[in-house]
Amino acid sequence: MKLAEALILRADYKKRIAQLRQRIANNAKVQEGEEPAENPQALLDEFEQVADGAFDLIKRINKTNTLTDFGDGRTLTDALAERDILAVRRQIYDGLVSAASAPHDRYSRTEIKSHSTVNVKQIQRRVDDLAKAYRALDTKIQALNWLTEMVE
Repeated sequence: MKLAEALILRADYKKRIAQLRQRIANNAKVQEGEEPAENPQALLDEFEQVADGAFDLIKRINKTNTLTDFGDGRTLTDALAERDILAVRRQIYDGLVSAASAPHDRYSRTEIKSHSTVNVKQIQRRVDDLAKAYRALDTKIQALNWLTEMVE
């Protein structure tokens, strides 16, 4: 199985777990004299099977990421960490741009006037550069995911 296929399967496990969580909660309590629409214990048993499958798959994905060469002496795990930090940086700078460029309406001359404390244009360029770097790195990661075989 290719790493990309395993990642798709992992996403399916997450969705299935979320659905089971909701179904378990929906059937945890009923009015006196009523029966639940589904057996909560059967749902918990199903959840445990799905959770075990997800656990095994995630371990294999993590092992594969650690052993896969990304280039430049880095592993795929290193590249994923870099991508995560690029996303966080972009979000922070983008939030700064939004906060600094939000219009402040003054209804009279006596209201307090505010101004930006940062160079919005410069920060926006930083946001754009971070987004570009994220896309480039993500594209390379995705390509490698489709070429990499999962380890056992």
